[in-house]
Amino acid sequence: MRDVCDTLVALPDATKGRVTIFAKNSDREPNEAQILEFHPRMRHDEGYVKCTYIEVPQVRETYAVLISRPFWMWGAEMGVNEWGLAIGNEAVFTREPYRRTGLTGMDMLRLALERCRTAREAVNLIVELLEKYGQGGNCGYTRRLYYHNSFLIADPGEAWVLETAGDYWAAKRVEGVRSISNALTIGRDWDLAHLELVDHAVEKGWCRGEEDFSFANCYSDRLYTRLVKGRERQRYTQRMLEDRRGSIDLAYVMRIMRSHYSDPDFKPSKGSMRDICMHAGGPTRPSQTAGSQISLLYEKVGVHWFTATSTPCISLYKPVFIEAGLPDLGPEPKGTYDPRTVWWRHETLHRKLMCSYAKYAGELRRKIEVTERELVKETMDARARYLEGDLSKDSLLELSRNAFKMAEELEKDFIERVKPGSCLNPLFKFYWWRINRQAKFSIHHR
Repeated sequence: MRDVCDTLVALPDATKGRVTIFAKNSDREPNEAQILEFHPRMRHDEGYVKCTYIEVPQVRETYAVLISRPFWMWGAEMGVNEWGLAIGNEAVFTREPYRRTGLTGMDMLRLALERCRTAREAVNLIVELLEKYGQGGNCGYTRRLYYHNSFLIADPGEAWVLETAGDYWAAKRVEGVRSISNALTIGRDWDLAHLELVDHAVEKGWCRGEEDFSFANCYSDRLYTRLVKGRERQRYTQRMLEDRRGSIDLAYVMRIMRSHYSDPDFKPSKGSMRDICMHAGGPTRPSQTAGSQISLLYEKVGVHWFTATSTPCISLYKPVFIEAGLPDLGPEPKGTYDPRTVWWRHETLHRKLMCSYAKYAGELRRKIEVTERELVKETMDARARYLEGDLSKDSLLELSRNAFKMAEELEKDFIERVKPGSCLNPLFKFYWWRINRQAKFSIHHR
């Protein structure tokens, strides 16, 4: 079981800076590199757009988007557009049948970002796409994996949770704070829903009627939902948000996205499907966090922090502005080792640390946090100056470019210093030997 993720939002009344904060960790297979890319607003003459598996009619104009996607998919795991609309999706496992083709959840996410201005518009569009084309298609990189999708959809003023099971769906507007993971969460208190949501469950014998109906209880596949630990992770992130309601800030959300179930004694070989920052470790834990996003969704000039690399616990979050776009990040990463790419350069450090994490990760994390504090101050100052007209888009782009350079220098320093160490867990060692062999990667790469 793979492709587990965690997404959260805190609305302005729950945050210290009175700004909506959206965040997602995207968990995929260890060699499934994720691409961070920017697409400007564009006019289109073509009649159709080819998504991952099927074509849908193209619109005349698409909005500027900043997305993070698995390298082999058209759709995106997470992203944000020029209007401050941010979306993350989650795999959910349900009793409804899985289609062999259709729009993937990632396709619907990207289409919504390209075509919608608000969270409510995005809910409506995804439902429309779901009803017209259906959701489906293999979402696994090296193995077949089919699932349904839930979405956390946020803009500067409001947020929605949209959960689906085949053709059926329910949506609820967020109040204050909310998180989702790999499990249906909406019971009977939805704000919008498929017209036959309850009747279908009654026909299937999953409940007797409205009095005992719960979307999550009736439609969930209990075995797979339990295996991926989505309920446990969702309860953890929701509790973390509730504990700081009213004073949530960027640093606190970074802490959540970097957390491990066994902190402070975490080791990759002893990781858990309960981890928010996930490290792959074998057949029962085949996913790792391939990328992370945290967005400050201001009404004007949002600030978007992306790792563009795996394992946020040892990655630097870099600031990006849609107004300025992305700096040149080099070639797009694929499924095999390529040191020219941002994603695989970080993997050199990550995989060298695999069996010596306890020795080096603390120091690395402290240096990352010091660098991030400096970056946050510089970035917020730059945003204020840009709003006042004292700073150009080129200056914002240079700030992002420097952040990626800082991350590269920090990684180079530790790559030179880190000794790989010995793995005492033979199954863990063999698992990563096989993963590295598939990627044509050696821990002796520099």
